[in-house]
Amino acid sequence: MRTHRTQRGVTLIEAGVVMAIGIITVSSAAPGFNRFIEKQRLDGIAAQLATDIQFTRAESVMRNTGLRLSVQSHAWGACYVIHSGMANQCTCKSSGPAECAGDAQQLKTVTLPAADQFALESNVSSIHFDPMHGTSTPAGTFKVIAPSRRAVHHVVNVMGRVRTCSPKVETAPVPGYAVC
Repeated sequence: MRTHRTQRGVTLIEAGVVMAIGIITVSSAAPGFNRFIEKQRLDGIAAQLATDIQFTRAESVMRNTGLRLSVQSHAWGACYVIHSGMANQCTCKSSGPAECAGDAQQLKTVTLPAADQFALESNVSSIHFDPMHGTSTPAGTFKVIAPSRRAVHHVVNVMGRVRTCSPKVETAPVPGYAVC
């Protein structure tokens, strides 16, 4: 009498086919996943900057003293400082809070290390927020730029209001933002 055995487990060929399909699937999804991660980081940095611009304006009015948001570029990366005093009184450090001279005080420092490959550019080095009117001098544009060169711009007008957009220059604009 012959007994029939049932097979348990998988054969080496079946396991190899499943692994090959898995590798192909993962390798085709990796570029899209990297773009997703970059967009999420870009959104996060841009949202923090927009919030900090509004914070500087509101804090200036609340404290009844002029405050500044100053942008600086260094070999180690870029940063911005929210501070009182003159534009050149606070200097960013690669780690820790900015150092301020004279009677200037820093309220917040945000750094973007060069190793992260995200850049922060601005057409003005510092914007002053007036406490009496909530206005800003001068008007300016802050640009957060991802390694792929996609960017989010924050345009601050003389009324201290922020308009956020994404340019269509070298690459497509960042999804979710108006086109500049």
